[in-house]
Amino acid sequence: MAETPVEAGAEASGSGMPQLDFSTFPNQIFWLLVTLVVIYLILSRVALPRIASVLAERQGTITNDIAAAEELKMRAQEAEAAYDQALLDARAEAAKIVADTKADIQAKLDVEMQKADAEIAAQTAESEKAIAEIQAGATEAVKAVAKDTAKEIVAALGGKADARTITAAINARMKG
Repeated sequence: MAETPVEAGAEASGSGMPQLDFSTFPNQIFWLLVTLVVIYLILSRVALPRIASVLAERQGTITNDIAAAEELKMRAQEAEAAYDQALLDARAEAAKIVADTKADIQAKLDVEMQKADAEIAAQTAESEKAIAEIQAGATEAVKAVAKDTAKEIVAALGGKADARTITAAINARMKG
């Protein structure tokens, strides 16, 4: 009996997938190894060196950036220290200026107070002298009024008193 082409195809397909046929395994393993070696060579010679150079460049950039950041940090700390020192110096200078100004104002105030005290003392002396003159004038005026009044009272009472007696009585009474 002769096989038809349809039957021959059915028998060939009936044996299963050719990849799973044990008779073709050595051939498949050979080409698998060849393909893996080719891929390894391509990756190790071309792709991996490029990736390694990119990673090395990136690491270098990161290292440089960190070094630059440290340098800037040191500069910032130095600038802050210089600023703090300048601030302390300015505060010390301001305190010195304030102290000098206070001392100068106090000295001027003391001089002006002495001048004012001297003027007040002079005016007080003049006022006391004027008061003494006014008091002396008033005392004399009181004595004159008292003499006249005493004369009039004695005359009104019907007596006669001489000017010496009235003056002596008024002087005695004025002294206390």
